[in-house]
Amino acid sequence: MSRFGRDSGPPVQRTRVNLLIRITPVRLLGPENEQLGVVETSDAIRMAQEKGLDLVEIVPDQRPPVCKMMDYGKYKYELSQKARKQRASSKSTEMKELRLGRSVKIDTHDIKVRVDQARRFMMAGHKVMFTQRFKGREIAHKDLGLQNLADVRDALADISKVEQTPRWMGKQASIILAPDKPKIEAAKRKLDKEKAEKLARGEKVEAEKSIEELEKELDAQNAQEEGDDGED
Repeated sequence: MSRFGRDSGPPVQRTRVNLLIRITPVRLLGPENEQLGVVETSDAIRMAQEKGLDLVEIVPDQRPPVCKMMDYGKYKYELSQKARKQRASSKSTEMKELRLGRSVKIDTHDIKVRVDQARRFMMAGHKVMFTQRFKGREIAHKDLGLQNLADVRDALADISKVEQTPRWMGKQASIILAPDKPKIEAAKRKLDKEKAEKLARGEKVEAEKSIEELEKELDAQNAQEEGDDGED
């Protein structure tokens, strides 16, 4: 146990490069993974530097350790890009919750805003949960809230499919819409065509908000509604 009361996990293995490689000799690989045999570490570093490269320890637990001549800066960049793509891929399975206000009396403009937000999220591969809350005695008029959910479902039918029909939890009902891949691809082709036609006419094409900007907008929206609830 750590002093914070929980295990801190195994230490992070640091990649040793150039003079940080203390063990000698090493099994050396060239830039194209060619086998160069077992070489004294100082000689391996010199050979790498003569090629304008770094000596990087890639298999530290083997004896002798395996080292490779490479551009370490480029290697780290490629690793970071790969990790970013993996994070983006895992995030594409996240569920985004969009609330239809704090009451069934949500304005039609606010519903459109949420539909537009949901469309961008689903075009990026996210599932969306729409939640309709009922304030006070509104629960006696469930049909009004269910109609709001039906409206957003219908507005997004061109790119989505219903994964979960209305499910109740206390004074709220939710549906889940998932991206329909064939419809999404067709919608993207249509958007690309429309953008190309605008550009051909010399018209300006507005840049879309990033998913990160949409997430911040959604967080602020939900925080505002939570604050409104606290005023009751």
